[in-house]
Amino acid sequence: MPFSFLSAGRAGLIAVLCGLFGLASAESLMHTQPFSFGLWGDMPYKKAGDDPKLPAVLQSINRSDIAFSMYDGDIKDGSSVCSDNVYTDALAMFGSMVKPVVYVPGDNEWTDCHRTNNGGYDGLERLAHIRKVMFPTANSLGQTTMPLEHQGKLGEKFVENTRFSHGGVVFVGVNQPGSNNNVIMSAKECTNKSARTPAKCDESNAEYLERDAANVAWMRASFELAKAQKAAGIVFVTQGDPGFDWPETEDFDESTLPEFSGFRNFMAQLAKETEQYAGQVLFVHGDTHFFKLDKPLYSPTKLLPNFTRLQTFGSPSLHWIKVHVDVKSADVFRVEPVIVKQP
Repeated sequence: MPFSFLSAGRAGLIAVLCGLFGLASAESLMHTQPFSFGLWGDMPYKKAGDDPKLPAVLQSINRSDIAFSMYDGDIKDGSSVCSDNVYTDALAMFGSMVKPVVYVPGDNEWTDCHRTNNGGYDGLERLAHIRKVMFPTANSLGQTTMPLEHQGKLGEKFVENTRFSHGGVVFVGVNQPGSNNNVIMSAKECTNKSARTPAKCDESNAEYLERDAANVAWMRASFELAKAQKAAGIVFVTQGDPGFDWPETEDFDESTLPEFSGFRNFMAQLAKETEQYAGQVLFVHGDTHFFKLDKPLYSPTKLLPNFTRLQTFGSPSLHWIKVHVDVKSADVFRVEPVIVKQP
């Protein structure tokens, strides 16, 4: 069909709609320039002596050419008090970063705060505090900020679930922390070294069910957005290790153990969405504190060829990861661990 005013008007309308809704054409993706972003988390742990090491990490990230970084949780160790200054100290740390930082909550700053050595806090109250304090605006943290989409309103439930698009890739932050995603399996677990009561544990399990449903909805909507944008890849950043270390470390599927039950629903739905997505999926988590990059099995004989797991460094190994992105590459993501030398 020859080019006409009608077709030009239609093309203009499509361009306007793409601008309004963040949609990207395959042609525009081909002109997207490569970029890189950073991943870090599970630091600093004061009791592990991390404070003197941290400045070198922050300096290394600040001197890099990344577009932004994402922090996958644990702003403190799991055996220190969850006092308010922990969160203000973390905000100061993120505020020292030159480029935008997207924060994803970890277990040490809310699900584990019930522990007596954490001060015996109500974990759900600490989660509410995170939602009010750690997400002061709709933008990212850092000296340079960028706008984020949030699942919830500022200060309210699920504000911590974030999303943004950059360079032909969709990035998603999901509040899915360690300690089994806040699932409490037994009365003994509920009160062991804990200030929790059975009633509080019931509240925690109800919280898990509500948040897990919200997380799955956010994940599915993010895949729909990636498909609408024709995004070459999608990155999910959470904190908790869902139990991927199988079959190389055990004779059975670690993810089926009771202590990983809080991740099963989300991960099963993530696998289904990944199967139906043409691009690359990078699933990032912390919690276990050592670098790992693999394509884990999600059934006894099957893997998802477009799914990659990336586990980040953590205390006492204070390093970070640089991910290079090229949407014109079949793999989209190239992972580079950055080892930080201490002065």
